[in-house]
Amino acid sequence: MNPVQQTDHATINGKTADAFMSLKPGATVRVHQKIKEGEKFRIQIFEGMIIARKHGSGPNATITVRKISNGVGVERIFPIHTPVVAQFEVTKNSKVRRAKLYYLRTKTARETRKKTKTIAIKTAPKSSTVTPEVATE
Repeated sequence: MNPVQQTDHATINGKTADAFMSLKPGATVRVHQKIKEGEKFRIQIFEGMIIARKHGSGPNATITVRKISNGVGVERIFPIHTPVVAQFEVTKNSKVRRAKLYYLRTKTARETRKKTKTIAIKTAPKSSTVTPEVATE
């Protein structure tokens, strides 16, 4: 195996490929990107809908995120396994019937909402944490 295939099967940046399975087309995400200005780092957030995911879940995997900013569509391609991206935060999931949502480029926001069906994100409530109990007899 060559080095690329070895890293494909192992963990990348301490995270397995299963950690990114929630990044599917139709999901609305907030991408926290590290920006270096001089000697300081800051976090810049890019929020939009994933319209494509390419190259599987390997080391070259990317997602394309689209948002509307001041009436102009902006698309950015983010590598999934890059140290520049601090966090992918999924805010909303939608059920879509295509793998690539390129047709959303020509749709308005209202038409986009009609084409996607919102699904509730499954999160565990804070009170549902279970602590193990020790039985004393």
